[in-house]
Amino acid sequence: MKITFLGTGTSQGVPVIGCDCEVCLSKNEKDKRLRASILVEDKGEVIVVDTGPDFRQQMLRENVQHLDAVVFTHEHKDHIAGLDDVRAFNFKQKKDMEVYATSETQVALKREFHYAFAENPYPGVPKINLNTIANEAFNIGGVQLIPINVWHHKMPVKAFRIKNFTYITDANRIDAEEIEKVRGSEVIVINALRKTTHISHFNLSEAIDLLNELKPKKAYLTHISHYLGTHDEVLKELPDYIEIAHDGLTIEC
Repeated sequence: MKITFLGTGTSQGVPVIGCDCEVCLSKNEKDKRLRASILVEDKGEVIVVDTGPDFRQQMLRENVQHLDAVVFTHEHKDHIAGLDDVRAFNFKQKKDMEVYATSETQVALKREFHYAFAENPYPGVPKINLNTIANEAFNIGGVQLIPINVWHHKMPVKAFRIKNFTYITDANRIDAEEIEKVRGSEVIVINALRKTTHISHFNLSEAIDLLNELKPKKAYLTHISHYLGTHDEVLKELPDYIEIAHDGLTIEC
């Protein structure tokens, strides 16, 4: 299974308009983060988790020629705003895009992209087939995804485990029974927004503490804001098994 980090930043990520901090002015490409998303390739299936505002740019950068499905973690705008651009894959593949989301996220999708779900849609709008995510494992082709319930302050968000890989974004708390779904993962990706505490995201020390408890062989930090610091400086502070993910990074799991 191949995982590509399409984006590792946030809407407070980099570059931030008008910001003159060290991160936003950095010449290191690893400090140039688009909104958080991953591309999963396994058993011939190509799946994107979240389509933020940068979705089109990310697809072009990675030269993605085929896409089987989109899976959403939750309905915040920085995770759904790019859905309109699946229309290019509709045209190329000549079929609807399979979209997997909770019922709550589907409400937001139908509100934000109402024209795609109209009874008599305008020609050329994105064609979307909605599939509902609950708490049970589901399959996209031969790829099984296990939903994991995490908390984004008081908002439920879905993390996902695929084989021995787990992807957790936009979380600051995970209930004990859901942690058990993560345990045993060899590779874990987790959000680490900044060093100071935040109402709805793990900060750096909280993310490290959770990873030390779960003991994956390898871990990557994502959903990073410019408040965390530069890639190279923060990397020096991390245990050897933890890295900062960067846009375009590809790993094999």
